[in-house]
Amino acid sequence: MTACQSQVGDFQAHLAREASGTASGARWFTAARWLLIATLLAAPLAFGAVEPWAWATLYVLAYLLLVMWAVGSIRQGTLKIAWSPLYLPAALFLLLGAVQYFGHLTMDNYGTRTALIALVTDGIFFFVACQLFTGCPTRVWRRLGLVVAVYAFLVGLFAIVQFFSSSGLIYWVVKSPGNTFGPYVNHNDYAGLMEMLIPLAAMYVLSRSEDDKGQLLLAFALCVPAGSLLLSGSRGGFVSFLGEIAIFAAILWKRGRNSRSRLLLGILGITAAALLFFWMAPKSVSSRLGSVANLVNAPEATYGDRLHVALDSLRIFRDHPLLGTGLGSFGSVFPPYQSFPTDQVYSYAHNDYVQALVETGAAGALILLGALILFFRLAFRNLRERLERETGWIRLGATLGVCGLLIHSFVDFNLHIPSNAAWFVVLAAISTTGSKTQSSRNGMGRLDLPAADEICGGTK
Repeated sequence: MTACQSQVGDFQAHLAREASGTASGARWFTAARWLLIATLLAAPLAFGAVEPWAWATLYVLAYLLLVMWAVGSIRQGTLKIAWSPLYLPAALFLLLGAVQYFGHLTMDNYGTRTALIALVTDGIFFFVACQLFTGCPTRVWRRLGLVVAVYAFLVGLFAIVQFFSSSGLIYWVVKSPGNTFGPYVNHNDYAGLMEMLIPLAAMYVLSRSEDDKGQLLLAFALCVPAGSLLLSGSRGGFVSFLGEIAIFAAILWKRGRNSRSRLLLGILGITAAALLFFWMAPKSVSSRLGSVANLVNAPEATYGDRLHVALDSLRIFRDHPLLGTGLGSFGSVFPPYQSFPTDQVYSYAHNDYVQALVETGAAGALILLGALILFFRLAFRNLRERLERETGWIRLGATLGVCGLLIHSFVDFNLHIPSNAAWFVVLAAISTTGSKTQSSRNGMGRLDLPAADEICGGTK
C-alpha cells in the first residue's frame, strides 16, 4: 500500500510539472505573439524599414521570435509544428536563391546575398506567425483586429495631418527625395501598407455583434485610413483598393441575405471615406487619381514607361530563361537592356512579377505560380463555414489585404519594402492557418501516462 501511494504521489507530481511547463510555454508564446505584432507596428514607422539599421533590426527580431517560440515549445515539453502547404514553395524558392548564390550563377553576388537575407527573414516571420496563430483562442483574434483597427486610424490620421502641414517632410523634419506620404519615402509604399491594414480592420468591425454600440464608431473611424489611402494619390493603391472592395462584394453577394446588414455597413463606410477624401483632397490629388486610365500623360513615371520596362525585362528573360540573372540583380542587369531615354534609375522593375521572372527565370516563375495557387485554395476554402465565426471574418480581412497587395504588385515593388513584405507574409500566414499540428516528441516530450488507479493495479 505504501509503494502504491508513492507511485500515485510521483504521478501527481509529474502532472503538476507538466501543467507548470504548459503554462510557462503558453506565456512564452503569448510574449512572442505580442512581440511579432509590435514589430509589425513599428516597422512602417521606421520609414518602411528601408534604412539598413531598420531592416537589420527586423532580421534580428525575426530570429528572436523564432527563439522565443522554440523556448516556449521546450518549456511545454511538446514540439507542435503547424503545417502549411506554403512551406514547400517557400523552401524551394529559397533553395533556388541559394543555388544561384553558392553556385556563382548570379550576376550580382551582393544583391543576391541581400535578397537571400530578406527571404530568410520573411520566411521566419511566416513560419512563426503560422505557429503562434494556429488554434489560438478567439480573444487573441479580437485583440489583433482591434489593435490593427486603432493602428490604421492613428497612422492614417498622422499621414493626413502631415500631408497638409509638413511641405513634404517626414515627421516634419526629415527631408527625403520622392513623393513622400506618412512615414514612407514613397506614397505608393504607404498605399501598399493601407491596402493590407484596412481590410483586416474592416473585417474585424464586421465580425462584431450587430448589437455592439462600438461597431458603428469603429466603422467610421476606418474612414480616416481609407481617406488617407486616396489622399496619397497612389493610382496603383486606388485600383488595388477597388479590387479588394470588388472581391469582398462578390463574397457577400454569394452569401445571400444573411450578409445584407454587413454589406450596408460596408457601403456606408466606403461612401463616408469617399466624402472625406473629396472634402480634403487638393485638386492635384483628385486629378492624379483621375489619370489612372491615362497611360501616356500621367503625372509621374507613367504606366507606359513601366510597360517599356516590362518589355525590356522580357529581353533579359530571353537571355537567361532557366534560372534567371540572380535574386536582387535587376538593378545591375537592366541598364544595358533599357531601350528608352529617361533620367530615372530603375533599381526595380515596378512589377514584382516581371522582376521575379527576370531574377529567377522559369524555375522561379513555376514555384511562385504554385505558391499563388496554393494560397488561393487555402485562403478561400470552406469560406461559407468559416464566416460563421468571428475568426473567419478576420482571416478574410487578411486574405483581402494579401489580394490587394498582389494586385498592386503588377505596377509597383511593395514586396521589396521590408515593412510591407513583413506584413504581407504574416497576413498570408493568418489567411491560411489551420487547426492541425504535427507533434514531435523526444526525451522531454509528453508521455501517455496511466490513470492513478491503474498504477495500483486497480486496488484501493
